Amino acid sequence: MAGVLLTVLAVLVAGTPGGGVEAAGGRGADTTGASGTRTVRVELRGMRVSPATVEVPSGTRLVLEVVNREAMGHDLRIENGPRTPVLGRGESARLEVGTVTADRTAWCTVAGHRAAGMSMRIAVLETGAGGAGGGEEHEEHAPAAGAAGPDLAAEFSPGWASRPAGLPPAGPGRVHRVTLRTVEKDIEVAPGVRQRMWTFGGTAPGPTLRGRVGDTFEITLVNDGSIGHSIDFHAGALAPDRPMRTIEPGESLVYRFTAGRAGAWLYHCGTAPMLQHIANGMYGAVIVDPPQLPEVDREYLLVASQLYLGAVGGEGRVARMRANTPDAWAFNGVAGQYAREPLTARAGERIRFWVVAAGPGGGVAFHVVGTVFDTVYQEGAHRLRPEDPGGAQVLGLSTAQGGFVEAVFPEAGRYPFVDHDMRRAEAGAHGAVEVRR
Repeated sequence: MAGVLLTVLAVLVAGTPGGGVEAAGGRGADTTGASGTRTVRVELRGMRVSPATVEVPSGTRLVLEVVNREAMGHDLRIENGPRTPVLGRGESARLEVGTVTADRTAWCTVAGHRAAGMSMRIAVLETGAGGAGGGEEHEEHAPAAGAAGPDLAAEFSPGWASRPAGLPPAGPGRVHRVTLRTVEKDIEVAPGVRQRMWTFGGTAPGPTLRGRVGDTFEITLVNDGSIGHSIDFHAGALAPDRPMRTIEPGESLVYRFTAGRAGAWLYHCGTAPMLQHIANGMYGAVIVDPPQLPEVDREYLLVASQLYLGAVGGEGRVARMRANTPDAWAFNGVAGQYAREPLTARAGERIRFWVVAAGPGGGVAFHVVGTVFDTVYQEGAHRLRPEDPGGAQVLGLSTAQGGFVEAVFPEAGRYPFVDHDMRRAEAGAHGAVEVRR
């Protein structure tokens, strides 16, 4: 286990952005010859095999062109078949799988790598299934509980951009009026993976609200969706009967509250089944600044959440929600996005990281590799200040909690950040800060 954790941290520190195999429909870049031979390029990187699934019609002669894209050595072994040698960075090997008539698996045999997620599946297409053979469209299935989840080493779609994590300061006004429209939308939640989400304002998480103690927030909720929705602001203190009621499609309501206490607060849909509404993307953050909050050089907001893939309301997806076995973890709604497009800073700057744990079924242990937090503010109270002699390594938050930490990066370099529950870090809850001189 220690070896696996060291390997995972090495991958995160290496931070190999970009790259990945070209893919179409999850089947990988391949060519099929007239003789019934299919050749598929397979890449080994980020403790993943990409593509994670190769689908071929029964009777196809399959050839894999395997290449290692990172510094660590990897190989690939076919179940009851051949294997490559251990490959260094940039090295490749050709695997003659043979004629495929049944499903098979393949994996990296280096100690701990298969357990960390380096496996793939060779699947035989049923007669009439999508792809070769019938042309009939079929719904992509989500990974089952315990599967490797989305391929985090794959490419994002052309034109994709990460969600801006920079947090602007609170505006000068003391009344903040915002209209939030519930929107059902397909969102790329992992490289090449689009998921139908229920959202506030077309994003998951929804727009961030910010103000000061004593400010009034007036939110107009408009239901543009196909089912009933509501909204619950943890930052407010008022009877929930009217402002948090469920409204049907085409209806609207006004939710008005005064922020009486500082903190990093969660808001979310409160309509039953609440588990599904939050897991489908209906959550966001409200930042209420503590009085006399010092200015810093940069502020970032990271909302931690679980990702569940598959048809909205599907039995398998809901079962995974209830079992608390997500397909991936994310900061600001997209698994691994800040490994591809890191946050930025300069050496010597003071950076404040606000963090909110949206769940719906888990918290976060926020950690930045290579620095120490000298300020910790958790659930409305300072736990540590710069003048104190101690330091902190993690901001630990339970589900629905929030706070911030501050650090000064000592020198230029790439500083990974993770949820230090390594199961979550491996499953997408990681990124990096690029620090320049």
